[in-house]
Amino acid sequence: MEEKESGEELFQKIYTEWKGCNSEASSKIPPFYFQLPAEDDVLQQKLREESRAVFLQRKSKELLDNDELQALWGLLDKHQSPPLVGGEQMINYKDFLKVGQQAGPKCKQYFKATIYAKLLQDDPYGRISVIHFFSYLMRKVWLHQTRIGLSLYDVAGQGYLRESDLENYIVELIPTLPQLDGLEKSFHSFYVCTAVRKFFFFLDPLRTGKVKIQDILAYSFLDDLLELRDEDLSKDMQESNWFSAPSALRVYGQYLNLDKDRNGMLSKEELARYGTGTLTNVFIERVFQEYLTYDGEMDYKTYLDFVLALENRKEPQSLRYFFRILDVQNKGYLNVFSLNFFFRAIQEQMRVHKQQPVSFEDVKDEIFDMVKPEDPLKITLQNLIDCGQGDTVVSILIDLNGFWTYENREVLVNDEVED
Repeated sequence: MEEKESGEELFQKIYTEWKGCNSEASSKIPPFYFQLPAEDDVLQQKLREESRAVFLQRKSKELLDNDELQALWGLLDKHQSPPLVGGEQMINYKDFLKVGQQAGPKCKQYFKATIYAKLLQDDPYGRISVIHFFSYLMRKVWLHQTRIGLSLYDVAGQGYLRESDLENYIVELIPTLPQLDGLEKSFHSFYVCTAVRKFFFFLDPLRTGKVKIQDILAYSFLDDLLELRDEDLSKDMQESNWFSAPSALRVYGQYLNLDKDRNGMLSKEELARYGTGTLTNVFIERVFQEYLTYDGEMDYKTYLDFVLALENRKEPQSLRYFFRILDVQNKGYLNVFSLNFFFRAIQEQMRVHKQQPVSFEDVKDEIFDMVKPEDPLKITLQNLIDCGQGDTVVSILIDLNGFWTYENREVLVNDEVED
């Protein structure tokens, strides 16, 4: 009897240990955070890298390939629900579910009631457009593919890319973009720098040195870059696309033209010739005070931020760039002193061009009327962003040409109407 009991006790002990149900095990909190391996721990680093690669490979295999997408389109076409709407195929919810059952396990995630409801419009039969659904699905597949592709360059494995990571991604992307075939090899490094700066200027305004992969996917920049796969991209589309060869060559060509002493850097005097040459000296001086320079001269990367800010003045990131320059007292807001500090340079330029200077009091009142800040004597960065006219305020204070355009806006509008 005792032998029987001891056998049962032994069985219970082994069983509870195997199930992890003993009192010691049950009192432990399961781990939810694992510290990253040290940089000098080569084995752990390699193990982590390999495991991430296997994970991403597995995720990639879960995506629909071209053959599966074609098969799915065939099923949608077969199960469309008449009548057509303006020649467009429609499908009702019952047939939608049938396609989901026949399409296979990979497609299951796309055939949900929530997705159907999201695509539902005002069809009297409660149907959705087949082409809208398929476009939605294609976009989802593309986003997953792109996220996996970018994640392969995420060396830290933390969901973000550093500048060097994004540079490597674009370097390997260039051969797949027909629109860049004509670029000389010697220009590739400048092209990569030009492309990477746009991502970091807009997605890393606080200058942390990294951008989230999620943010890269949320913005249209990657779409613009991958648009260069189109061999028949129109000239107008190329000129408006920052990542195109003509655009990159334009920006770099401007930099070379400004660099009169050919030392590869820009002095204040050289940068002052940018555009129409009407940026005030006070503004140029502040640019050099606030942003990275080398022995008092600006390199190409800092110049790219300067160009991106000026060419996209309406964007919050650009207004942040300018606000740092305009906030000459570093108070976190613009006051009458700040506005007067910059507008005096506009008045001086007007005198040089034999124009009658405009009263600062009038301009100051117009600026505060445009921005409408909570505090009638202080303009914050958020005020500039929220008012929707921050770009106009900036142009009035830093650029004689911008101020002239604002002053003569009614005449310019009338001329456009007459044309």
